[in-house]
Amino acid sequence: MHIEAGIVDGAKIALSYATAAGAFAYAAKETMKDLRDTNVVSFAARALIATIGVFVFFELMPHFAVGVSEVHFILGSTLFLILGAAPAAFGLAMGLLVQGVFFAPFDLPQYFINVTTLLVPLFAVTALAKQIIAPNTAYIDLKYSQALALSTAYQGGVVAWVAFWAFYGQGFGAENIASVMTFGGAYMLVVLVEPLADLAVLAAAKTLRSMERSGLVTPRLYAAA
Repeated sequence: MHIEAGIVDGAKIALSYATAAGAFAYAAKETMKDLRDTNVVSFAARALIATIGVFVFFELMPHFAVGVSEVHFILGSTLFLILGAAPAAFGLAMGLLVQGVFFAPFDLPQYFINVTTLLVPLFAVTALAKQIIAPNTAYIDLKYSQALALSTAYQGGVVAWVAFWAFYGQGFGAENIASVMTFGGAYMLVVLVEPLADLAVLAAAKTLRSMERSGLVTPRLYAAA
């Protein structure tokens, strides 16, 4: 999902400042809600875990350039289910920044493009979870179909945003369309893996009930809303 340098440049890149500002504003709202339900120490711990996780996903797990961007195993829905929306958002934004500053400075001009691409689908997953997961269901009890829906929403959102930036920056020429389609096809293969990762992590969490009051996971992981 790291869009290639030069896809969006010049004055056009200013749009990403506005979209990222909107994403950060919504993240701040989710953070305030999280802090009302938990506390600062718990939020900070989960945000740090998310940041480390995102850095591992970006730098250490397999990733490869395809078309207009790169394919990564971001595991956005996994971060949401285990840590909560706000810590996951913080981790995605900070993990992306750490990677750019220390390992991929050529990605920094596209930071606000990439952070929009990561955060907006996360918030879409947050909204979808409220619709498809009953209020009396803890996340550890999710079904495969629910995990698949959340993962598909996240990965589909990432692909949609990458396509938007590519078409916004380079237009609808045949070569650009083919490049976007190639990226989208490759990226959606992640959907085959992420629901299984979600369920594996949730199954592990179910055996670790001691984590329930640790402050290291979202309260919704073990308790109904």
